[in-house]
Amino acid sequence: MNSSSVKTLAEGSYLGLYSRDTWEFAARPNSTGVVGILPITDDRQLVLVEQYRFPMDATVIEIPAGLVGDEPEFVDESLAETAGRELLEETGYRAGSVTHLLSSPTSAGMTSETTHFYAATQLVREHSGGGTEHEDITVHHVPFDQISNWLAEQEASDMLIDFKIHACICLAQQKGIL
Repeated sequence: MNSSSVKTLAEGSYLGLYSRDTWEFAARPNSTGVVGILPITDDRQLVLVEQYRFPMDATVIEIPAGLVGDEPEFVDESLAETAGRELLEETGYRAGSVTHLLSSPTSAGMTSETTHFYAATQLVREHSGGGTEHEDITVHHVPFDQISNWLAEQEASDMLIDFKIHACICLAQQKGIL
């Protein structure tokens, strides 16, 4: 973010509100982006996560994801390294292969953030997952051929479904990963 033309309107620990010219937007003062990972097991199961999201006041089914450069010890990590670390923290899987799918503005009219999508394959389970001590994540294994029905069932039980699941599936299919 070019700070010379940006005015800070409000800033907290994890989110800021800024303006440039006449446009107001949100950004993360402690992060350079976001990684999202579509984990695919050798037997074609997708590993998804479930967690309560305060802004939505609801439980959301998502791909594992995390902020880039938000902690001092990880500030020099590559995007792929961040994807691998977040995957391990949230799901308990270590990826043998991490493939870049796409980098895209998260919500270009609202934030300067970029999301970097990856597919993770050749997964090895090291622990049960669940995130860090500040997270309460449930890990789900869903056979790829049942994903549409499973997501519909979750939505029918009042879960929100993050669109990034669908985007990553489509991208992984286009690249021949799924």
